[in-house]
Amino acid sequence: MTSIGHEAFSGCSGLTSIEVENGNPIYDSRDNCNAIIETYNNKLLCGCKNTIIPYTVSLIGPGAFYQCSGLTSITIPEGVTSIGSSAFENCCNLTSVNIPYFVTIIAERVFSGCSGLTTITIPDEVTSISDGAFSGCSGLTSITIPDGVTSIGKKAFQNCNGLTSVTIPNSVISLGSMAFSGCSSLTSIIVPNNLSSIGFEAFRGCIGLTSLTLPYGMTGIGPSMFQDCTSLTSLSIPNSVTHIGDNAFEGCGELMSVTIGSSVNYINEKAFAKCNKLGMVKCLAEIVPSTFTDAFQDSYPQHATLYVPAGSINAYMTTAPWSEFGNFKTLSGEDAGLKCKTPSISYYNGKLTFNCETEGVEYQYSIADTDITSGKGSEVQFSVTYTVKVYAEKSGCQNSDVATATLCWIDVEPRTEGITDGVAQIPAKAVLIQSDGGVLTIQGVDDGTKIGVYTINGTLAGEGTSRNGCASVNTNLHPGSVAIIKIGDRGVKVTMK
Repeated sequence: MTSIGHEAFSGCSGLTSIEVENGNPIYDSRDNCNAIIETYNNKLLCGCKNTIIPYTVSLIGPGAFYQCSGLTSITIPEGVTSIGSSAFENCCNLTSVNIPYFVTIIAERVFSGCSGLTTITIPDEVTSISDGAFSGCSGLTSITIPDGVTSIGKKAFQNCNGLTSVTIPNSVISLGSMAFSGCSSLTSIIVPNNLSSIGFEAFRGCIGLTSLTLPYGMTGIGPSMFQDCTSLTSLSIPNSVTHIGDNAFEGCGELMSVTIGSSVNYINEKAFAKCNKLGMVKCLAEIVPSTFTDAFQDSYPQHATLYVPAGSINAYMTTAPWSEFGNFKTLSGEDAGLKCKTPSISYYNGKLTFNCETEGVEYQYSIADTDITSGKGSEVQFSVTYTVKVYAEKSGCQNSDVATATLCWIDVEPRTEGITDGVAQIPAKAVLIQSDGGVLTIQGVDDGTKIGVYTINGTLAGEGTSRNGCASVNTNLHPGSVAIIKIGDRGVKVTMK
């Protein structure tokens, strides 16, 4: 037997076992269970207990176990390369499943409605998570999206009410409509810098969301993208954004302050409607954005303060709906709370580079060597570790937060041959390590290198694999805690930020 066909066991809610005898294919003629099972030398057990799929199987067809509500666990052999759409949809009592490493695409609705599923590991080889793949997995509390995933389909995690945090890796460039809508337990979201396409209603109804990081480089906020995120209190829209769609933040009832980037030129219908606690809006655009008159409907702008560039204040005061604001003030550096954006740190070909979203800044940096060593003995182990700190400053603005990174050199095939004038030639490569909110990013590592993150007590806190010279590892480590990062067979100690 090499495959399990389309809807093979669909709707078999009471099926407890199937045994295939040698040389005798079984034809099951019951309604909703139109299985034709080819001859093979193993048993297939399906239903209340568990299912063991033979090692000879390489394909599981669409709807193969659809609505098998008695199914609690399943072991999928490593030889399986394809799992069809809806293969395990509505297996509501399924609590455990493994996905083989040869699978590269998580098919449409393959685990949709598996409300008993609490954790799942997606292999590093997966590049795409299709539409509705995990929708309605209300018991799912955490999920690690591998660095190699480039697209997340529409409704992929819709109504996953148990998810508390999600980090979308930098490899993702497309996020489908309603991808995380209705994930009511999500409290924070980090949107990656490379994400160029986000569908409408992507995070609608994430009522637990209190913080949101939008990347510089994002050009638009789609319709209803954050509608009814009722716990969101503040928001900063990057300068790269040019338009804000219909109902984008409608119903964000706890939203008190908003900063709108300098490039926004169009704000659509009811974009900030029913944000009834909105007390301060900063719009950095020197040209008044073309704005629908109902953009702030039922948000009581007459009780709020609008901060705008000094040269544009009269234009805002005479253009609806901006003219409805009760107070007008000019943006004036620290008085208006303007602050330089935190710079990023990168390393390439022997040079550290700093970049900042705020234009015209100067960088103040410090580099501390933590690997100067003296002692006795015949061997010395070097990691050559530096702590890099940098912040951005600009006249009239607050200094940015300090960005911190660890730069270290890891020896490659250390040796002492080729000594010239007493200097041992030890080949090494630079690795840059940064942390942000429990997420560790490691740059400069060979592709395919396994990364393990451990607590100071040796407990595994997260793991990943480097792709395109970079690895991102999610952990539950708190700021200030010490992490030991195992890169191949070398360890580096860092403090989480």
